[in-house]
Amino acid sequence: MNRTELLQQQASGLSRRNFLGGATGAVGLGFTLGGFADRVEAQTEAPKYGAYGMPNGVVENPLVFVAIAPDGIVTVTCHRAEMGQGVRTGVPMILADELEADWAKVRVVQAQGDEARYGNQDTDGSRTTRHFFMPMRRCGAAARQMLESAAAAKWGVPASEVSAKNHQLIHKPTGRAIGFGDVAADAAKIPVPATADLRLKKPAEFRYIGKGKTPIVDGFDMTTGKAQYGIDVVMPDMLYAVVARSPVYGGTLRGFDAAEAMKVPGVVKVVEIKGSPVPSAFQPLPGVAVIASSTWAAMNGRKALKLDWDGGPNGSYASDAYRKAMLEAAGKPGKVIRTKGDVDGAMKKAAKTLKADYYIPHLTQAPMEPPSATARFKDGSMEVWGPFQSPQAVRNDISKRMELPPEKVTVNVTLLGGGFGRKSKGDYATEAALLSRETGGKPVKVVWTREDDLHHSFYHTVSVEHLEAGLDAKGKPVAWLHRSVGPTLLAIFMPDPKTESPIELGMGLTNVPFAVPNLRVENPEAAAHTRIGWYRAVSNIPHAFAIQSFVGEMAVASGRDPKDFLLELLGPPRKIDPRDVNDTWNHGEDPAAYPIDVGRLRRVTERAAKESGWGKPLGKGRGRGIAAHYSFTTYVASVVEVQVDDKGELKIPRIDIAIDCGGIVNPERVRSQMEGACAMGVGNALSGEITFKDGRVEQDNFHQFEVLRMNSAPQRIFVHLIDGSYDAPLGGVGEPGVPPIAPALCNAIHAATGKRIRSLPIRDQLKT
Repeated sequence: MNRTELLQQQASGLSRRNFLGGATGAVGLGFTLGGFADRVEAQTEAPKYGAYGMPNGVVENPLVFVAIAPDGIVTVTCHRAEMGQGVRTGVPMILADELEADWAKVRVVQAQGDEARYGNQDTDGSRTTRHFFMPMRRCGAAARQMLESAAAAKWGVPASEVSAKNHQLIHKPTGRAIGFGDVAADAAKIPVPATADLRLKKPAEFRYIGKGKTPIVDGFDMTTGKAQYGIDVVMPDMLYAVVARSPVYGGTLRGFDAAEAMKVPGVVKVVEIKGSPVPSAFQPLPGVAVIASSTWAAMNGRKALKLDWDGGPNGSYASDAYRKAMLEAAGKPGKVIRTKGDVDGAMKKAAKTLKADYYIPHLTQAPMEPPSATARFKDGSMEVWGPFQSPQAVRNDISKRMELPPEKVTVNVTLLGGGFGRKSKGDYATEAALLSRETGGKPVKVVWTREDDLHHSFYHTVSVEHLEAGLDAKGKPVAWLHRSVGPTLLAIFMPDPKTESPIELGMGLTNVPFAVPNLRVENPEAAAHTRIGWYRAVSNIPHAFAIQSFVGEMAVASGRDPKDFLLELLGPPRKIDPRDVNDTWNHGEDPAAYPIDVGRLRRVTERAAKESGWGKPLGKGRGRGIAAHYSFTTYVASVVEVQVDDKGELKIPRIDIAIDCGGIVNPERVRSQMEGACAMGVGNALSGEITFKDGRVEQDNFHQFEVLRMNSAPQRIFVHLIDGSYDAPLGGVGEPGVPPIAPALCNAIHAATGKRIRSLPIRDQLKT
């Protein structure tokens, strides 16, 4: 059975038990985390501390399955999406460890999009493992205890005498053993143990967690070309579609002529997609779709369309002019979002003052697999397949747009060829659904070209960060002022918001953990003129770039070693309650469970510096830079070493990156995420930029929007893991590695050349 057939079977409406029976060959034990009702939030209620769940894995009514068949095969349903970060391995691995399962006998099935059954399925915010570590442990422990009880009943012995070990139930006094599958049916009849009665393993007993020896579930297929991504879905009688959308966000279609498009061989229909009549941030943009028998025919048909667009209110949007407007706003007082002491008074008394403005352009996610979705409308029901980070949002959006009950919409999740936040927005899935209905129910695959992806993305915000500092006669900071100016991602959810949301403000801005007696953070207004969305690490990127670069400038101004100055600015080890620094969002976790631990931030800073050889002399044109940042409840520091020749050519011989994310589930995946973060952070800094002119994106493909090239990549990356406790809440991993890379790189460039980079991307600034 190939992956597409499996997805179709999964979507066929079979019951949980029957589906798992079909997947494993027999019906065995099947239960859900819903059995821990006393430990989950009701789906209809808002979580106490935000939309993204609670610490220790108490989340919005998850419904995650585990089943054991008579042959002993354990099937785990993973409800989050796999896009290279390893959740299809990590989440089942946690369960399997507590279950005492043999990993060779574990199978993973991907969940469909279903908020009522699974709760929040958004694969973003670096929170899958940290939110589901404890639920998966409880799920595995409950299954283990049910199996032990079933085996005890079969033998007529006390359950306390039976223990699970490597896929067997063992009677300790006699050594008798029986397989999981032999008692699965009996175990299914036993009530799920209450949370208080669960016996979780001690970390010393873990077999998979923290060991780094578990192979990736999809690794073989990914490396041999057998893996099935959204773009790979093929169905009988399938049609293909591409869409012409307004080149300006908010533009409208005055009219179009499809006569020439219909003459293109293979084109079967041209359909206008109108603006959405239902409120949703992720509904498709208005456009004209060309449906054909092949992608090539559809693309040629689109070229033949005659379109008349009105640019609308954003037709004059230009990056250069907008940058000047943001700089002007940054030079004036804005909305005060955090204050302590008397900043103005301290500035006047300071022996030395510094000012700097930092600029970060729009970025776009540009995953290697552009958006793609396949839909089939049949018998009043809609079924879609595709690479979705947020499958329940896809289901809800299609349901609203097509006026179908949610139960009539089935969303199947394939592997994702990258995501970085773009595939959290399912506009492309709704396009496919609408077009399938327009063709009388034939399967339709919507394909976005690279140009489509760059021109019609949900862009990372452009930003100007204005910083001022006052130093006393000894070079010690006594005052700090930060103004952050940039359009907010709230602009896709509501009309005309002008200031950053609590989500963005809590990303290294209001919660900057510096020991400065006088500090003020302001947020001047900035309007959005394009779609703003989340991008890997989100607003941590501009905030960390500006703050950590400015710290480097302060160190130079005070005549101090940058590492020592950063540590002094952080102050002594202490824990800061997020509520004391206006970090009102705090990633959805209980603030009491996630204090900002300055000691941990100091520790990663010291570790990265030590491992990099900080302080050891380097040759001419070489330098090291350091930066540290707290995000997604994780602490990361990086040291970048650079070499710049007389012609301004830049090489990066080495990056050291240290991470403290608490307990580590899969060390190899943490290392790979940090390595990828280094590459992405360097690419952002060197060449990442989306610009607008007359409301239109100027970059068409990778020759203009440059992702990191091999010749510019770091030559060596060393990842340093700091082990933490599994008893404390875990931190995120997917995003926290990105923010400190750009400032460490720019600080290193200054150390090597004396040139200060305050505007990204760097491009040719070293050659001027």
